[in-house]
Amino acid sequence: MGLIVSELVILNLLLLSSFPFSVYSINEDFRSANNLSTVWTNNDSNLKSIFTFDSVLRLVLYTYNNSANVPELGSGCGFYRNDKISNRYYFVIVFFTTNLKGWMYSPQVLWTANRNNSVSDNATLELTSMGDLVLKDVDGSLVWSTNTSGLSIVGMKIGQTGNLILHNAENTIIWQSFDHPTDTWISGQHLTVGQRLVASVSTFNPSPGSLYMVLLNDSFSAFVDSNPPQMYVSYEYKKLTTTTIETRKGTRDQILVFTSRYTAQYIRLDSDGHLRLYHYHYEREDLVEDIMSDELRDCAYPTFCGNYGICSDGQCSCPKGSNRDPTYFQQLNVTQSSLGCNQTTPLSCTNPQYHVLLDLEYVDYFSFIPVQSDIDIESCKQACLRNCSCKAAVFRYSHNTSHGNCSLANNIFSLMRNTGKEDYDATTFIKVQDTSLAPHGKFPTDKSTNHLQRILVPTISVLSLLIVFGLCFVFFFFRKKNVVGSVESAQADREHDSVDQVSGNPKRFSYDEIKSATGNFNKRLGGGGFGSVFGGSFDDGTKIAVKCLEHLGQGRKEFLAEVKTIGSIHHVNLVRLLGFCAEHSRNILVYEHMCNGSLDKWIFSRHQDFILDWSTRRNIILDIAKGLSYLHEECQKRIIHLDIKPQNILLDSKFNARISDFGLARFIDRDQSQVLTTLRGTRGYLAPEWLLNRRISEKVDVYSFGVVILEIMCGRKNLDYSQDEENECLLHLVKKKAEEDHLVDIVDKQCDDMLEHSEEAVKIIKIAIWCLQGDCSKRPSMSMVVKVLEGVMDMENISDYSFLTLTPMELPREVNASESAAPLPSILSGPR
Repeated sequence: MGLIVSELVILNLLLLSSFPFSVYSINEDFRSANNLSTVWTNNDSNLKSIFTFDSVLRLVLYTYNNSANVPELGSGCGFYRNDKISNRYYFVIVFFTTNLKGWMYSPQVLWTANRNNSVSDNATLELTSMGDLVLKDVDGSLVWSTNTSGLSIVGMKIGQTGNLILHNAENTIIWQSFDHPTDTWISGQHLTVGQRLVASVSTFNPSPGSLYMVLLNDSFSAFVDSNPPQMYVSYEYKKLTTTTIETRKGTRDQILVFTSRYTAQYIRLDSDGHLRLYHYHYEREDLVEDIMSDELRDCAYPTFCGNYGICSDGQCSCPKGSNRDPTYFQQLNVTQSSLGCNQTTPLSCTNPQYHVLLDLEYVDYFSFIPVQSDIDIESCKQACLRNCSCKAAVFRYSHNTSHGNCSLANNIFSLMRNTGKEDYDATTFIKVQDTSLAPHGKFPTDKSTNHLQRILVPTISVLSLLIVFGLCFVFFFFRKKNVVGSVESAQADREHDSVDQVSGNPKRFSYDEIKSATGNFNKRLGGGGFGSVFGGSFDDGTKIAVKCLEHLGQGRKEFLAEVKTIGSIHHVNLVRLLGFCAEHSRNILVYEHMCNGSLDKWIFSRHQDFILDWSTRRNIILDIAKGLSYLHEECQKRIIHLDIKPQNILLDSKFNARISDFGLARFIDRDQSQVLTTLRGTRGYLAPEWLLNRRISEKVDVYSFGVVILEIMCGRKNLDYSQDEENECLLHLVKKKAEEDHLVDIVDKQCDDMLEHSEEAVKIIKIAIWCLQGDCSKRPSMSMVVKVLEGVMDMENISDYSFLTLTPMELPREVNASESAAPLPSILSGPR
């Protein structure tokens, strides 16, 4: 009998393990946590653990949606482990369903906080006493946080639609997961212009992959992340039947809301680049629609056949030459052709004479950006051969190969064979290294020259030593300036090689092209510490602003930083870099022309033609905030601008503001909260931590932004030495008026419209003060500032204004702070 009972127990356990639901029953509702200093530890004894056949979920908060079309639907957040990839955990938000007995089916992950950094057993999630939600690994290392310290948060809760919320005592949302989308767009979630969905590496690996989709003014644009990013589709969002368009009060930008009568529906950008609509039902998700299938066939997706793979009717193969020679490429995995192809001999710029092009007729590429128009096919091929960074040339033409458009690609993803339905023909030329052209079929190596080296090296060394002594004597006394010039020239060559790595991101122009577009630089728009700006236009009528860096040293460093930084990011409130030129000592940046110039011209001028009304000033402030929020929180690597000031804010024809001049910018990894760097920026806009020799974070930009707000609202510079001595520093004046509760006294009196909106202007000034706090941890994030400006949350009250005297003023009046203590551009900080 005992044996029979044991066998039954074993049989029941085996049956349980074969089903997708958990061995834990949950019937109660635990949706919120209203105690600060609460800690949740990732283990079975502290959290409700849900085990399925391939995963573990340890719930922190969860709730049921009684009004949903699926009565058993719930949402929750907690620690999740997928045993198919590792035994590590992620803090996630999930949908789940239960049966009548309370058994939970396999959950569906909707959002992941720590996509890049998983944690182990006994990791902790803490809602700190300061209102910050912090995830730490078992060793105490910081993995992720909401960065909400000091924002009056009193608790957190999980919404029925899968939105994790941190709120204040008035139940106002301070932070929510809906504002930080990952790869999934949930019903009721808003997306604003510039926000993106980033696909995961794979179905089971939540790390950010190479594919992402950005919301623009009228469409979704999907890219594969490369240098430069390559777009594979632009999809008008008005075609999405599951979305509604709203305009938030006080803003010009539209926001897109995913609406569905089914709470358990969501849109996800999958790891293969498809945008799909799903419905979660019990333990599975059902595909409702492949949204972009009417625009893209499978072969048009950039990763369908892997790097260098050619897709033809859904089948993948490697490139072959005209004689069908397969030796240039081999499959990465012979059993999985979709993984792509690898060059048998890697390309080398050391031996460009051995570069040849494989002619792939009727093969096209998903990303086509013409660098040359109306040229013949041979000129297109030669353009690629002359450019070492070019990996392939794509030539599209209509009737004959004498006239067509040429695109050069620096990175090659999946190629596709023409279907015959296109209104053009295409030929792709893949650059390869041809070993048959080298002597004896091999490239020169060190071994072949060893004997000669043993003879020549000693001789050359002795002669070189004598020559060096002689040259040193001559150079030191007679040619000192030339020596310096030679060194700097060599440095320039090395740095230009670095720029070659970003060629095409944006477009690389020749000096002759720039000279022609600007009419031999005959229309000077402005000038500054490192060069001049000239107006011009391309043949297609596009107006441009050309910034020429005329000095070596710091100017060149700014040039390299600006090309690499702004070339990799895209946002409606950031200035668009169209291209650059790097020929010898010529460092040139080509921007879109911003016809209304920089903000300083409009807020510091006393001329009536240059006075901005209240609405325009408010919208400019919101635009700057959105641009900074994107840099700080939405880029793959966070970017600190480090030189926010009115001269670096440019205005288009409709007075939309865009941030420019990224010459001093710094990247910060997602797992870093601060960075140590040398003093950079402009006096009057520097946060106190700069001169306290502390590590800096994106909060230095928040401080500078606060100064800019004050200058916009008050119509004067922060440091104005034409004022009486006690009013020279605007921040000191603000402190005095704030303590007297007379902030209205400092609103710009040159504009009648500003005086009519003085109460609203005072509210904006208080936001500036919020950003100017001496303790950087008390300054808000830029996403918080955007919310306050848009009226969706309130800022905390400030009663002590003593920190307004902490503004760094120790530098001489005529000197700005930069990496080398040289003056930064004064008027010119970007294109006009």
